[in-house]
Amino acid sequence: MDNLNYGIIGNCRSSALISDKGSLDWCCLPQFDSPSAFAKLLDDKKGGSFEFIVDDTYAISQEYEDRTNILITTFNNGVDAFEVHDFMPRYHKKGQEYHNPPEIVRYLKHKFGRPSFRVRYNPKLEYAYGETTSFTKKNFIVSLTDSEKYDTIFLYTSFDQEKVLNGDELFLGLDGYFLISYNEKLLAPTLQKTYLELERTKVYWLDWSERTPSYKKFDKQILRSALTLKMLTYQKTGAVLAAATTSLPETIGEVRNWDYRFCWIRDASMVIKVMSELGHKNSAKRYLQFIIDLMPKKDEKLQIMYGINKEKKLTEITLEHLDGYHGSKPVRVGNAAYQQTQNDIYGILMDVIYEQLAKFGSDIENSEELWGITKGIVWIVAKHWQEPDKGIWEFREEDRHFTFSKILCWVAIDRAIKVAKIFKKTRKLNEWKELEEQIRLDIHENAWNEDVQAFTQSYGSYYLDASVLLMESYGFIDAKDPKFMSTVHAIDKDLNNNGLLYRYKNEDDFGLPSSSFTICTFWFINALFKIGEHDKAEEMFEQVLSYSNHLGLFSEDIHFETKRLLGNFPQAYSHLALIECAINFSRKQSEEKILESIS
Repeated sequence: MDNLNYGIIGNCRSSALISDKGSLDWCCLPQFDSPSAFAKLLDDKKGGSFEFIVDDTYAISQEYEDRTNILITTFNNGVDAFEVHDFMPRYHKKGQEYHNPPEIVRYLKHKFGRPSFRVRYNPKLEYAYGETTSFTKKNFIVSLTDSEKYDTIFLYTSFDQEKVLNGDELFLGLDGYFLISYNEKLLAPTLQKTYLELERTKVYWLDWSERTPSYKKFDKQILRSALTLKMLTYQKTGAVLAAATTSLPETIGEVRNWDYRFCWIRDASMVIKVMSELGHKNSAKRYLQFIIDLMPKKDEKLQIMYGINKEKKLTEITLEHLDGYHGSKPVRVGNAAYQQTQNDIYGILMDVIYEQLAKFGSDIENSEELWGITKGIVWIVAKHWQEPDKGIWEFREEDRHFTFSKILCWVAIDRAIKVAKIFKKTRKLNEWKELEEQIRLDIHENAWNEDVQAFTQSYGSYYLDASVLLMESYGFIDAKDPKFMSTVHAIDKDLNNNGLLYRYKNEDDFGLPSSSFTICTFWFINALFKIGEHDKAEEMFEQVLSYSNHLGLFSEDIHFETKRLLGNFPQAYSHLALIECAINFSRKQSEEKILESIS
């Protein structure tokens, strides 16, 4: 079973996916949302890949170098062995903040014997539209296409270029390298320079990991998730991507296939909240600047999502020539959801602004802009909170009064009041407090269903929804409140399918899902933990961790029956929720040890 057994490498400019057999099957250059140069992931035959072909005597294994984003694939037949160290360069450089060129380095380390392999180097530029042709030049192999658009990519290597391109047998006696660059290099790479890139990148990631706190429990999983989230941040603007891919289906053969290489305000804000909790202040500061730069005029609504370079228009098109992941069409680029109205984003954003001010004080840069944004958000929420919207799950049918959206409208006002107190701006506090109370009462009156004994998906609905579990996390209700406990138990009964959660069970635009939305399971585990069912929560958590791929990575969805990973990959949402759960369990263990030592 293909279980998205890929590792991700990246440098906060772009990323690439390498299979557990060492095949480079997905990469967009020069940045995350550029057209793909390798897309075997989305079409086995036409997509393009860069593979190492070895005979059947070789066993292939894969792991990350500890505490880094350098991926090591080992080829070993007992007599001959070599490793491929895959990475995208990233490190501090004099005179500029970071060195993170649009490049992939595949550094081959000779281990023992005289290993042999062939290379299948087959880039397909511009989403594999038209032909890509490769030529050997004096210092490099150039691949180009000009059938739809003109584009080029360059391969530098220590091996014989003709043999590489022809797929002839190659032997490794000493270390060697391949360097894929979007740009022609002014200075030709050498083995020594390439090794230095590897070591500098390793030191960067080790330093970054060192600044991430250690935890008593699930430390390895927390760090791998944090490293993954870091790779999904875009250095240039501070944007955070939902995932590194497009059109990996929620269900094989169906049409729930979306492009996630964009910055959703909701997803990104949740990621940044977790990253700042882990002490990574710079990511939070860059993201806040991204938001400040995006904020529309004071009477204009914020979009739910933007391009990573702050693009507002994300036109959705279909790539008809690609067969899709395991034949799952359509392959989409762009995302029409950018036009939707989702009233929850204001609360999510206000929560992040408040968290940063509470952590770093009112001397944080851009305080005046943040206060301006706060007032603007209150104005927008006051004007629009009573209107229906598309909700967190982006239903493409009619708008409804979604409970989660209403809760986050309440959060927006609650956090705005707290921000006003930090800034000592008390003039509008009474007015804002009245609005906060009005929204709170409205939710209790309309979202609670006496028959179901739970807060339901939307006003007047009988359907349950996992997003409602977040009402406790956001401080709307106490974990021990009978209504919240009853909601958790109702969701357990209705949406829990052998330890994996449905988002909801009412049929949406595409019918009942056959896979679980990973973040919902983590939300449910957190909710169980909060209401005191610690053992059940931890047992479920351990079970879900076992469904990750061989490197501890998660996609968006897990198939209920086969436990296969589905949906875009790796998914920021899944990893941020994993971190939140793991930190709760780790803190509980620390508190128990403190109590033991006291007693």
